[in-house]
Amino acid sequence: MPAAPDFDTLFAAAAAIQPRAYAPYSRFKVGSALLGDDGAVYAGCNVENAAYPVGTCAEAGAIAAMVAGGGQAIRAILVFGDGAELVTPCGACRQRIREFAMPETPVAIAGPEGIRARFTLAELLPASFGPANLPR
Repeated sequence: MPAAPDFDTLFAAAAAIQPRAYAPYSRFKVGSALLGDDGAVYAGCNVENAAYPVGTCAEAGAIAAMVAGGGQAIRAILVFGDGAELVTPCGACRQRIREFAMPETPVAIAGPEGIRARFTLAELLPASFGPANLPR
């Protein structure tokens, strides 16, 4: 059984990349970091575009970095955002995470003060449609 994910490392990576987000329209910067099956930490930030809604979420950036780096699965993911409300992955990102993660994969939600909530992917995306639903 793999060791428990180091959420302190994921928090540090997401907090470091969040200020780099390109969010001139919403002014809402988000960072994300994930632990890949290869043991590497991959980070991403949101990147907006004047032609809404073709921007990219932080989670999508982290997933793209993982795939580009050779990782094939998400062992844990953390999303970092400001504000009073929890900054959980949007619906599209929940499905993106599902493509590379199992229902029991931990998803941590954080703000500047630290981790605010923890979920499993199944809690955020119950009865999900994933790779196993399609023949390969």
